[in-house]
Amino acid sequence: HFHIQLPKNLPAFLRRDGFDVRASKPAFSKASLKDAKILVIANALAERNKTEWTLPTPSAFTDDEVSAVSDWVRSGGSLLLIVDHMPFPGAAENIAKAFGIRFSNGVAVDPNVQGPMVFKLADGSLKTHAITSGRNDAEKVDSVATFTGSAFQADGPDVQPLLVLGASVVSFLTKASLQVTSDTERVPVSGWYQGAVMRFGKGRVAVFGEAA
Repeated sequence: HFHIQLPKNLPAFLRRDGFDVRASKPAFSKASLKDAKILVIANALAERNKTEWTLPTPSAFTDDEVSAVSDWVRSGGSLLLIVDHMPFPGAAENIAKAFGIRFSNGVAVDPNVQGPMVFKLADGSLKTHAITSGRNDAEKVDSVATFTGSAFQADGPDVQPLLVLGASVVSFLTKASLQVTSDTERVPVSGWYQGAVMRFGKGRVAVFGEAA
């Protein structure tokens, strides 16, 4: 009843790091999640948008699935939620909301930048965190490039931003994916996030608004 597109090399990358990667074919439930330690949801789509990346963008998840995933994380599970540009934010709206996350169902673009957006420690758009610092100097990350993607806000005292969108970034609310015209509505998203992590009960959530 929903479709998940994994970034092409992600399963191989995870296996190389020693993870046992398995597809989650049944609907999310207490039973289907009981043996999982980390759940990766990457670019989930409702069946309606599997081939048509146009409005409307219904949810990829039932209310029961949202409850099952949020309960699982609250009890100690770890969720990696990847939500690229429209139509993916619409498909993930209800599951994101369960964790206090609100996506703009659009395309995040800096009109003043040609090419990828680059988040840097030097200007504060990339935040210092255990994830960006790594375990040693060789693993330290000082910049991250993204290619459009989406913008989100996140509530809660435990939210730690990683990628913060700059002053001129807007979210184009396209009716069809990546089709921006002169009359496409735009929402300013300065200070919104394209990456953040948080604690949720006994568990953890990492959210990224870009799959590349």
